[in-house]
Amino acid sequence: MLGVIVDKAIYSGAKRRDIDGDISDAFDLAREDGDCFVWIGLFEPDEAEFELVRDELELHPLAAEDAVSAHQRPKLERYDDTVFVVLKTLSYLDETSDIEVGEIMVFLGPDFVVTVRHGTGNPLGPVRKRLEHDPALLEHGPAAVLYAVCDEVVDRYGIVAHEVEIDIIELERAVFDPSGRDVTEDIYSLKREVLEFRGAEDPLVPVMQGIVRGQVSACEGVRDYFRDVLDHLLRVDGQVDAHNELLNSALTAHLALLGKRQNEDMRKISAWAAIIAVPTALAGIYGMNFDHMPETHWVWAYPAALAVMVVLCAVIFHRLRKSGWL
Repeated sequence: MLGVIVDKAIYSGAKRRDIDGDISDAFDLAREDGDCFVWIGLFEPDEAEFELVRDELELHPLAAEDAVSAHQRPKLERYDDTVFVVLKTLSYLDETSDIEVGEIMVFLGPDFVVTVRHGTGNPLGPVRKRLEHDPALLEHGPAAVLYAVCDEVVDRYGIVAHEVEIDIIELERAVFDPSGRDVTEDIYSLKREVLEFRGAEDPLVPVMQGIVRGQVSACEGVRDYFRDVLDHLLRVDGQVDAHNELLNSALTAHLALLGKRQNEDMRKISAWAAIIAVPTALAGIYGMNFDHMPETHWVWAYPAALAVMVVLCAVIFHRLRKSGWL
């Protein structure tokens, strides 16, 4: 018995029957009874743990290796009468605003479904319960399981896309905040998350399109269901593209505003330097102590020099203030 088995059951006539013995017996029973199939759910198995399932179902070694090692891009492959589908799962972490990526691999055969999950996102327990409460859908057999898994994954994409949109709105507010906080790093960080999002959903589009076009005969009875999943996926794909464009625009606007604020700061510094230059120049001239300068012997020379400095500084300040430099 595999220690990584999350759930296992036989489905006959759209009804669940728990597996009491070894899963090998369950597979034998499914082969004998053409009206049932086995659904085995695994979580992060290693090669030794997956060996029993691989040998029992005679899975292709390459597909079995992908299921164990994970880190695959979304894809659909066919090996004789077995279909192998890879899906990327996404989870939004409220604490850090990060997107956590996991994987679900689905092996689909005439009388079996094996789901292999990597990562904490998208547990399949709710999917199984949903199918068990929908006998009409479950009657379509293993293809119904693949649809339900894809539907759950894509619905989660929509939730994550909504959360990302909220983060972008907050970033846009920060960009145009008069306080001028530098959010360049925040924009780049969110842009990386969006690109990771795109890497999960974008390759899944041709997979769903292939199923809808009838490239997988096992899914023929549920093509309309997959068409609905494809519609949702295309909507998410459009949202992700829009998010990426919004982040590009936000970054451009932020850098432009930063440049504008820096120019304003430089103008203010230059303006104050010009004001300070006047008393500095006058004080420098009289600081040379030329005794022969007649005005230095005048009783009002010192107050007059100070008055001239103040008046000139006031005039320059007024002109610079009027021109918008201060």
